[in-house]
Amino acid sequence: MSDDSARPRVLIAHATAHGSTLSIAERVADVLRRRGAQVAVRPCDDVADVHPYDAVVLGSAVHDMAWLPEALDLVRRERDALREHPVWIFSAGMPGALRGPWKLLAGREEPKVAGPALRELRPRDHRLFSGVIRPEHLPPGGRVSLRAMGLRYGDHRDWEAVDDWARRIADDLTRGGTGD
Repeated sequence: MSDDSARPRVLIAHATAHGSTLSIAERVADVLRRRGAQVAVRPCDDVADVHPYDAVVLGSAVHDMAWLPEALDLVRRERDALREHPVWIFSAGMPGALRGPWKLLAGREEPKVAGPALRELRPRDHRLFSGVIRPEHLPPGGRVSLRAMGLRYGDHRDWEAVDDWARRIADDLTRGGTGD
């Protein structure tokens, strides 16, 4: 029988619009659980307090180069408590859906997405993952603009990259990475 008190308690809070961010959060949770962590996956709106956890992973979909409001609200609400925890952040956007010169610009999306509020948390890492993009996810004007940019619809999630990132988090936690 294992001693649960020795297992790190990790909160994975997410804000999703079409489900990609949730699926990435669940995948990270699966890897962390297999590595011995106790993990709770919760929508940002359902998180009242991060104090019961040893570490926090925050993720949000990116719309108009910004995190969703519910994710930013959680960061504002729990800013002081989050600074007391090791924090990893991820964003789910569409760089994998872009081609040509637009794909090169997608690499510059990460610093704009992180923004000052998230940088204040001193995250251990921030990853930008691609999600699923379907025509119905975009307003008509957005479909026209993105088609002109060479957007490719489809599932662009890179599960290998997500798994690798989650393993790095687990390794950090097992090395005692839950303290400052």
